[in-house]
Amino acid sequence: MNLEDFNRKASEWAITFGPKLIFGILVFVAGLWVIRFLKNRIRGQMSKKQVHSSLQPFFLSLSITLLYVLLIVVVMEIMGIQLTIFTAVIGAGGVAAGLALSGTLQNFAGGVLILMLKPFTIDDNIVAQGVDGVVTSIEVFYTEVLTADNKAVIIPNGKLFNEVIINVTREGKRRLDMELKLTYSIDVDQVKNIILNVIKATDTILPEPAPRVGIIALDIDGIKITVQVWVNNNVFTNTRLHLQEAIVKELKAAGVKLPGT
Repeated sequence: MNLEDFNRKASEWAITFGPKLIFGILVFVAGLWVIRFLKNRIRGQMSKKQVHSSLQPFFLSLSITLLYVLLIVVVMEIMGIQLTIFTAVIGAGGVAAGLALSGTLQNFAGGVLILMLKPFTIDDNIVAQGVDGVVTSIEVFYTEVLTADNKAVIIPNGKLFNEVIINVTREGKRRLDMELKLTYSIDVDQVKNIILNVIKATDTILPEPAPRVGIIALDIDGIKITVQVWVNNNVFTNTRLHLQEAIVKELKAAGVKLPGT
């Protein structure tokens, strides 16, 4: 190829692709400015709508990344660059990443749903995955629960969100149920009065809803009496221990025959 042919081909290429190249560069520069502007707007909107602080960096990063990918694709189309190989590589990489990170992605999705839907929050007492404790941390991939015996349990969010979650704290109070089994020889009215007096003397028991004491079952070997009272969540266990001990002491003091005595 001589110099004349080279100059001719270079001129043809410049006439054909030059405008596309210049326009593509202009679009790319303008796109960068728009993305920078949108980044600030997205950050402000998330703060305004009180999106959880653990999710804000992820959503911002995901949004900006998608905008960058979209900008690159648009610029490549403007410049006439074929996207077939580019699309195939991204598709294959996405499938491979999805298979490799399926468990992680499930935990991530569960974490996002927990943080957005808020079935529980930090300091709530929950029962889930066989664990009963207070939520101390909610992260994107896992939730940390502290049990009553001071064990820190880490639960993957994928498992947590896909199973039943009992939120003990949300309603503010809960019913404390107890059962006593006594012989048929007892005076039922006497036993009920003793139990009700113990309940009245226990200041951690709420007056409303009203306590209930009555016979719940008649077995061959005795009577089952149920005691139902309402307490605040934070004193549930202490009230149960105190109430059981006080009832036994008062029944003994009144001469009521207890099983095994």
